[in-house]
Amino acid sequence: MAPPMSASKFLSTLRDEGLKVVEVGDWRDHNRNSKGPWGPVHGVMIHHTVTKGSAKTVQICRDGYASLPGPLCHGVITKDGRIHLVGYGRANHAGLGDDDVLRAVIAEKGLPADNESNTDGNTHFYGFECENLGDGKDPWPAAQLDAIARAAAAVCRVHGWNQRSVIGHLEWQPGKIDPRGFTMSSMRDRIKERLK
Repeated sequence: MAPPMSASKFLSTLRDEGLKVVEVGDWRDHNRNSKGPWGPVHGVMIHHTVTKGSAKTVQICRDGYASLPGPLCHGVITKDGRIHLVGYGRANHAGLGDDDVLRAVIAEKGLPADNESNTDGNTHFYGFECENLGDGKDPWPAAQLDAIARAAAAVCRVHGWNQRSVIGHLEWQPGKIDPRGFTMSSMRDRIKERLK
C-alpha cells in the first residue's frame, strides 16, 4: 500500500530507467480525480489499445471517448518504445475487477482466476496503454517490449514492489484479453531481471 508518487517523481523515475518520455499537454493535471480517489496504489496494469498509428493512439488515450472520458491511462507506450504521458491521477483504465486478484497483488503472490468485477481498479493501479491492434498478429517490437518492462520496473522500484505487482488487464477483469501477443508471465520475467 502506498500513496501515488508525485507527477514530477513519476517523470524523473521513468527517465532514470532509460525511457524516452514525451510530455503531452497538461498531463500533470489531466485526470478523473473528481470521480473518486487515486490511491492507495498497489500495482501496475498493462493494456493494449486496439489502435494503429502512434499519434492517433496517444490522442485517444488522452481524450478518451464520449462514453469513456480520458485519460485512459497514465502513459502510452508506442511501438518505437517512447512513453507518452497523457494524464496523472485517477484514469479510466482498469475498471471493475476482482478483489481476490487485488489481494494477491498486494501480497505479491500468484494470481487467482479473475471471476468477479467488484473492486475499482482505477483507484489502485498505475496504467500503461501499449499501441497494438490486440489481434494476436500485430507485432510487438523489441523496443516496445523493453519500454513496457522498464516503465513497470521503474514504478515498482520506487514503491519497493516486485514483478508480481504488475498485471495485465486480462488478469484483473473477466472478459478482457489485453495485452494480447505476449504473456504477462514473460513480461514479469523481464521486470524481475530489471529489478535485480
